[in-house]
Amino acid sequence: MTQTDPHDPKDPALVAGMAADPEIQRLGRGLFDKASEYRYSYNFTWLGRPVIQWPQDIMALQEIIWRTKPDVIVETGIAHGGSLIFTSSMLELLGGDGRVIGVDIDIRAHNRVAIEEHPMFKRITMIEGSSIDEGIVGQVSDLVGDAANVMVILDSNHTHEHVLAELELYAPMVKQGGYIAVMDTVVEDMPGDAFPDRPWDRDDNPGTALKAYLETDAGKRFEVDAELSDRLVLSVAPGGYLRATA
Repeated sequence: MTQTDPHDPKDPALVAGMAADPEIQRLGRGLFDKASEYRYSYNFTWLGRPVIQWPQDIMALQEIIWRTKPDVIVETGIAHGGSLIFTSSMLELLGGDGRVIGVDIDIRAHNRVAIEEHPMFKRITMIEGSSIDEGIVGQVSDLVGDAANVMVILDSNHTHEHVLAELELYAPMVKQGGYIAVMDTVVEDMPGDAFPDRPWDRDDNPGTALKAYLETDAGKRFEVDAELSDRLVLSVAPGGYLRATA
C-alpha cells in the first residue's frame, strides 16, 4: 500500500484505480440518477436542520474546512439552513472567531426563525437578496472585510448564467490555498428531463458555468481538486471543488 501520510489510511493508488474503473463509474452514475428520483438529498439533517446534500459532499466539505481552517465561509443559497448550521458547527469545532455569511433571494420566515433559534446561529449572518446583485455582493464584501482565508460555497440558482456570475463575483474573495465549492455540477451528467420544473438542465447548469470560468484568465488561478472528487464516487459536485493556487 502506497502512503504519502502515515496517519492517512487511504491508498492513492486504490483511489486512482477506483476513479478509472468504468464499472464503478457506471454503477455510481446509475445509483445517483435513480436515487435522485426519490429526492435522496432531502433525507438528511445536520444538527436538526434539513441539509439537502448527499452525505459524501458533507464529508468532502468538512475535510476542506478542517484542513484549510477558513476565517469566513460565504454560502449562496440557504433553503432550510442545514448547510449554514453545518459550516457554523465546523467553525465552532475549530475554535476562534470564524463566521458564516449566507445569501438567499428568499429566506422563508419559518426557516429564518429556526436558524436564528439554533445554537450555531451565533456565527451566522444572513442576507436576503440575489447573490449576484451588486448591492448584495457589496454587503458580503464588507462583512468579509480583510479576512485572510475565505471559503465560498455556491448553491443557489443553478443556471449557467447565474453560477458564472457568482464565480466572477466571489472568486476574488478567495486567496491562495482557499476553496470554492460549486455544487450541483452533476446536473450536466444527469438525464435531460431530471429537472422539469427548474430553469437549469443539461448544457445550462453549474457544470457548464464552471467549465467556462476555468477557461478565463481569472479562472486559471484555480485548479480542480481531482483527488477529492475521485474519492467521492457519489457526489452532486464532481469536479466542483476548486483550490486557489495563486
